[in-house]
Amino acid sequence: MKFYLEAYDLWKVVIEDRLIQPFPANPTLAQIKAHLDEKTKKYKAKTIIQNSVADSIFSKIIACETAKEAWETLKHEYQGSERGRQNQILNLKRDFESLRMQDDETIAKYSDRISLIVNKISLLGKDFKDDRIVEKILVTIPERFESKISYLEASKDLSTISVAELISALQAQEQRRAFRQDKVTEGIFYVK
Repeated sequence: MKFYLEAYDLWKVVIEDRLIQPFPANPTLAQIKAHLDEKTKKYKAKTIIQNSVADSIFSKIIACETAKEAWETLKHEYQGSERGRQNQILNLKRDFESLRMQDDETIAKYSDRISLIVNKISLLGKDFKDDRIVEKILVTIPERFESKISYLEASKDLSTISVAELISALQAQEQRRAFRQDKVTEGIFYVK
C-alpha cells in the first residue's frame, strides 16, 4: 500500500498529515489552486487506503478522519506494538532456523517456503541478508545436491552468490536428474 501511495505522490500526505491552511484574505488564483490540490490529495490518500482493504478490514478504518489515522490504525492492527513485532520476528526467525528440505520436495517448493518466511520478516521491518539465505539452503538441502554444492564451492565464491543464482543452479541439476530418471524408466519399458 505504501508503494501504491508513493506511485501517486501521496505517501508524504499520509505521513505528514499537515493541516490545510485556510485561505488568506483576498487569495490569489495560485493560492486557491494550491489549497484545492492539497485538499484533494488528502481525500485521494484516504480513498486509496479505504479502497485497498477488504470489507472486513474497512470496518476498522471507516471512522478515521484522515489518511494518517487510517494508516496508523492499520499499522497498529497488523504490525502491533514494537514489542509484539519483535516477538513475531523472533518466532519467524525460529521457523526459518528449523526449516529443512524434505527428500521428496523440489527446490522450487523449498525456496518458496523460505521466501515466505523471509518476506514476512522483511514486512515487519527486519532485513534478511542474501548470504544468510544462501547459507541456509546449502546447509539444509538433501544429499542428492552434494555434487552441485561441491561444484559451486570450487567454481564460485559462495559468499557472493545470489539466492536466485543458487536456486537456478540447483533447479537445473534437479531437472537433469529428473530427465535422466525419465529416460531410464522409458528404457526399462522398451527392453525385451
